[in-house]
Amino acid sequence: MFPTPKPLLRPNSYEFESEPMVKPTGFREYDARWLFGSEINLMGVQALGMGLGCLIAELGQPQEIVTGHDFRSYSASIKYALISGLQAAGCKVHDIGLCMTPMAYFAQFELDVPCVAMVTASHNDNGWTGVKMGANRPLTFGPDEMTRLKEIVLNADFNNKVGGCYHFHENFPARYIADLTRRAKLKRKLKVVVACGNGTAGAFAPQVMQAIGCEVIPLDTELDYTFPKYNPNPEDMEMLHAIRDAVLEHDADLGFGFDGDGDRCGVVDNTGEEIFADKVGVMLARDMSAITPNAQFVVDVKSTGLFATDPVLQAHGARTEYWKTGHSYMKRRTHELQALAGFEKSGHFFFNAPLGRGYDDGLISAIAICEMLDRAPDKSMADLKNALPKTWSSPTMSPHCADEAKYGVVAAVIAHFEAAQTNGDKVAGQPIRDLVTVNGVRVTCEDGSWGLVRASSNKPELVVVVESPVSEQRMHDMFAAINAVLGTHAEVGAYNQTI
Repeated sequence: MFPTPKPLLRPNSYEFESEPMVKPTGFREYDARWLFGSEINLMGVQALGMGLGCLIAELGQPQEIVTGHDFRSYSASIKYALISGLQAAGCKVHDIGLCMTPMAYFAQFELDVPCVAMVTASHNDNGWTGVKMGANRPLTFGPDEMTRLKEIVLNADFNNKVGGCYHFHENFPARYIADLTRRAKLKRKLKVVVACGNGTAGAFAPQVMQAIGCEVIPLDTELDYTFPKYNPNPEDMEMLHAIRDAVLEHDADLGFGFDGDGDRCGVVDNTGEEIFADKVGVMLARDMSAITPNAQFVVDVKSTGLFATDPVLQAHGARTEYWKTGHSYMKRRTHELQALAGFEKSGHFFFNAPLGRGYDDGLISAIAICEMLDRAPDKSMADLKNALPKTWSSPTMSPHCADEAKYGVVAAVIAHFEAAQTNGDKVAGQPIRDLVTVNGVRVTCEDGSWGLVRASSNKPELVVVVESPVSEQRMHDMFAAINAVLGTHAEVGAYNQTI
């Protein structure tokens, strides 16, 4: 019998080294995230592996799984604890070693393995760890699977089996790189800054971009798990500003910023201006729908309203559905609709054939952008951006809110705006045109200005985004209105960044 995990154990104690610790809040909506050492220990990770192996069998899938780990000082140890649990549950484990998350997704196809468990904290600060999991490629777990996994692990409802085994795939990254670069080289010579924030993508992104025909200016591509310059998160302004400076210094055509596990890509244009990922998505949708008329796209609720109003997309017959934020939700919906692509404001892009296999890969996103520029040889990235209808958009802003409190706060905010709509109350001086509550609440005023509040799925935070097609002042008005409502909740703390 394996012990039942405890929610809390004191570090540097007998209990910590001899019992599993798993904090329940680490089971998120579509993946798992914990602070290593204070919310989960190695025996807790082993319990997670045993639970995942049991869930795979329960789902009727063969107990065969790909695993890999990102570049953090503790990730390999966590992966091997996870592997021991998977083997105890009877799984055949295919270990591809140090890798990016999309490399693990690719391995499911390349090795013909149904399941995946990637050990990564993604862009979270050091100290965090987590696992991105799936049992039906190219999809990853959603709330139903995560809820069931939580039940199995926290109740130690394990069904250990014999027959688990382990296979290490040597030099697997070469197969992934060969797959990405098996395409016609760019006709246009592009000079690109490739920034990785010293995260895992630094081992792979420069050579991939060079192989497709780019002149590469590497920026913070040396692997360093202390992240000495900035956190590898292409939504953080510190990373975007570092890319801006490098683009201007080297007179580059554009800059790419990859997150800690390589499944997201941020973009800075040739003038040094960051382009938020949802606007990049509109540019790509324009390009793709010109080739494939009447294309279907999926975008998340944090994304710009241009997907619904852009005249070029309308002329191409493009159709867009706004859906729940989160890589698992977006991936699943893009797959269900067989959409040409899905775009998320955070930089997770999901390309179905011919560009991709339905999973999120920051390098495929970068390649798609380069190929878009290749088809517009007389246009710069700034030209393509400036051709979009003007809107004023905020970055993603995240006020702290404890995991135990954030969903209750969001429910109260939804109720506030639903009551305001019913009563005819104004928001930022205007009537409410519509509310979207598929994921938090997106409030749109009569002039098209909108604001979103939702709970972060992977950190103790809320997520706030605002946009206006009218003026910068209206964007600020929307933020003030949203922030005033959040200010009535004591559980809401300081923002990571604001406009």
